[in-house]
Amino acid sequence: MVRVTSGAAPRYWYVFYSRTAPARGSLATAAALLALALAACGSQLDPDTVARTSADTGSGGVVADGTDPGEPGLDGTGDPGAVTAPGSGSGDAAAPEAPAGGGGGGSAPGGSGGGTPEGKGANAADGGAKAGGCEGFKNQTGITDKTITLANASDISGPVPGIFESAQQATRAYVAYFNSTGDICGRKLEVAALDSRADAGADNQAYATACEKAFAAVGSQSAFDYGGAAAAEKCGLPDLRSYSVSAERTACRTCFAAYSVQPNQVSSAMPAYWAKKAPEAVKSVGMLYVGAGAAPDNAKNFKAAWEKNGWRVSVFQAIDVSEFNYAPYVQQLKDKGVKLVNYTGPYQFTVRLQQAMQQQGFTPEIFLQDATIQDQRYVEEAGKLAEGVYVYSQTGLFDDFSNKEMELYRAWLAQVDPSAEPNTYGVYAWSAARLFVQQAVALGGRLNRQTLIQSLAKVKDWTGNGIHAPQQVGAETSADCVAIIQRQGSAWKKVSPGKYLCGPLTDTGLGG
Repeated sequence: MVRVTSGAAPRYWYVFYSRTAPARGSLATAAALLALALAACGSQLDPDTVARTSADTGSGGVVADGTDPGEPGLDGTGDPGAVTAPGSGSGDAAAPEAPAGGGGGGSAPGGSGGGTPEGKGANAADGGAKAGGCEGFKNQTGITDKTITLANASDISGPVPGIFESAQQATRAYVAYFNSTGDICGRKLEVAALDSRADAGADNQAYATACEKAFAAVGSQSAFDYGGAAAAEKCGLPDLRSYSVSAERTACRTCFAAYSVQPNQVSSAMPAYWAKKAPEAVKSVGMLYVGAGAAPDNAKNFKAAWEKNGWRVSVFQAIDVSEFNYAPYVQQLKDKGVKLVNYTGPYQFTVRLQQAMQQQGFTPEIFLQDATIQDQRYVEEAGKLAEGVYVYSQTGLFDDFSNKEMELYRAWLAQVDPSAEPNTYGVYAWSAARLFVQQAVALGGRLNRQTLIQSLAKVKDWTGNGIHAPQQVGAETSADCVAIIQRQGSAWKKVSPGKYLCGPLTDTGLGG
């Protein structure tokens, strides 16, 4: 988890991990702590050459290590094949109601053995709407007679290899899905996988390359994404990210994200839910957070917003990243009679806190955290301590295959990488790729960088066709909807009513 600013207001707290990485247990924890320490200080690594990658025409994805220079890559000269496709609209369809049930770690439908599903109507790769006419379509940066090259600049190597590989995998998965069904004015999509290496300099280098070689960037995820923000805006590169991480990236006028946040805007839906469900518990809340990165500022915004919605925080305490003795913090919770514990930090530290609570015989009525712990590795490391914990999340359950968009994401993810697992970063990268396709095909012959940026600026209430809560892509404001899920037995279960809980945004008064 890192602070992702360069002198500006921090935006997010992130966990550095890759669910496809082989390391687990103590090795995975050590890697996370290393990344945390480096990030808290501000990574100043000397970036290597950005990874030149080539298209894998069988899957519609890329080879991330660039080991086969004979395949088409950033030069856009390869021919992944031509299939005439129907067009797309730019709208967003509502998804069916998701039943309680499902979670993470289950088998995906389809998979690499064949039979990967293809959606129809709103679930089709082109959204099922009418395409814009192709008259006047012009080749330009990143576009040839046969291909449209999309860059994905995500943290793949660096201090913790593969930390945001899931965003690149999901982008590849959507491109594979789209290429299997159609094209954009006769052109197939290619993904150029660039490595931002958890380093601002590498992110800048990646976006300088993208500016010269790609038409747009899609689905990117980088902890230090402020590094490439100026480069993207200067060259007019449309940058439709999975998450926007830094204030600089949000301020970039050509940059958007499937998941956007303003830190001083906090949805009232989650605190209102608990104020109604557990009115006594919210009068005695303990908020603990890791004392590094963006966590302290985020915690202050959460505290201010939640107290404006009726909560009373009796313990508000940072825990140093180097702290191994959590007993004194648990004792504070016990002394104050805390009934609801909220923690902000990496899942490895969550487990450490829960172990200390168990050792001291302290069991709060409610243990609550964000979607950071909706992770199979947390479940494996926490064991029985994961039972009953609550999470507030803005995505559908990963194993809810009644949600056809989730089914598509899981199936095509398995198609491009059978070892890949779903997570929130992948969901939003898939969503970003869907949004790009729908916008680009709708524009047709009018497609260029400027018209795409203008079109993205108008997008509101985007759900990625029902795979996540509505997001204000154009306005880049915080989402106002959330779901409450709980770990029950072997799965995550949605316990809040309806699809999502929605409520007005609370202005914390602490600034953006």
